[in-house]
Amino acid sequence: MASFASPRRSRPAPRPPQIFSRPFFERKNRAFWILQAAGWSGYLLLRSVSSIANGLPLTAVIPVVIESIVGYCITLLLSALYGYFRTLPRIPFVLLSAATLALATILYAVLDAFSFSFIKLDSPGIELSLVLATLFLNFTVLAGWSALYFGINFYLIVEEQIDQLEKLGAQASTAQLAMLRYQLNPHFLFNTLNSISTLVLLKQTERANMMLSRLSSFLRYTLANEPTAHVTIAQEVETLKLYLEIEKMRFEDRLRPDFSIDPRVTKARLPSLLLQPLVENAIKYAVTPQEGGAEITVVAQLVGERVQIVVSDTGPGLSETKSRPSLSTGVGLANIRDRLGQAYGPDHRFETGQAPGGGFRVEIEIPFEVEERVREAA
Repeated sequence: MASFASPRRSRPAPRPPQIFSRPFFERKNRAFWILQAAGWSGYLLLRSVSSIANGLPLTAVIPVVIESIVGYCITLLLSALYGYFRTLPRIPFVLLSAATLALATILYAVLDAFSFSFIKLDSPGIELSLVLATLFLNFTVLAGWSALYFGINFYLIVEEQIDQLEKLGAQASTAQLAMLRYQLNPHFLFNTLNSISTLVLLKQTERANMMLSRLSSFLRYTLANEPTAHVTIAQEVETLKLYLEIEKMRFEDRLRPDFSIDPRVTKARLPSLLLQPLVENAIKYAVTPQEGGAEITVVAQLVGERVQIVVSDTGPGLSETKSRPSLSTGVGLANIRDRLGQAYGPDHRFETGQAPGGGFRVEIEIPFEVEERVREAA
């Protein structure tokens, strides 16, 4: 038997059943029968109390009971017909629903008049005056039931469409995050493999093997995580150290990294490989162009209820380079800004500028979170 349209199928946490809470409609057949029984029981109680309050004897309740039973059965038939009509185009749906309501009202009035005459009159029969007398009340009851039926179905359809839109939006956001995350690896691999190729040409096979070994460790670590996963700051720092070990093979003492991580933020989460492009930018614009190399400092600390991360270097900064563009493959600062926007919306801060002692500085401020927002990292 047709009842309500498909409800929402999933919720993050169950709530106590209420008439218009979506979990109440997760089992549509159960919700229909509960509302059907509650509605007609309330109608029977209201009519019975009204009859007794008007001074009628208790026997006057009998026609009300019969009327409620008849109405209950007719609305069951209406629910089946309405369920079929919903599959039709709009105009046939409206016309057939209106015609069905009219015929159901007439049927209800005839049965109601016959039951009343059978109980109250000496000669039972269907009289036009009795039918007309009950017609308005029966129409009001059935029209109200129909309005409630279609209203609940419309509510459930809208909620289902909202769920679908939210799901599609989440999928689009996840796909964009994955795209931004996967942009990082090709550029890094290009630089590293180019360095390994150079070492091989120079016949420095031992250093090339060491570089390949560290590259495989780095890739094994990074590829083990989902592209949209959030990792802890401790995991992110370990990833940076693996990356810097590879770069150390190229720059040796010219690359001088320094980490200052507040122990209170080690379990705070952030998008995976968020800081690696910043360190790579610092290597490109601070270490590479200077004969003496540069220091790269990574600081993470707790400021109130937020995590502040600063990546700075002792390179030429903005005075000579005018600006610090994205990486040569089109990723880097813009990539990080987009990933932060996808992960936190407006609830973050991303600033770049000249470091106080010279060099370039990038500051990130995000909420302090220890729970995974998207998907748990491997």
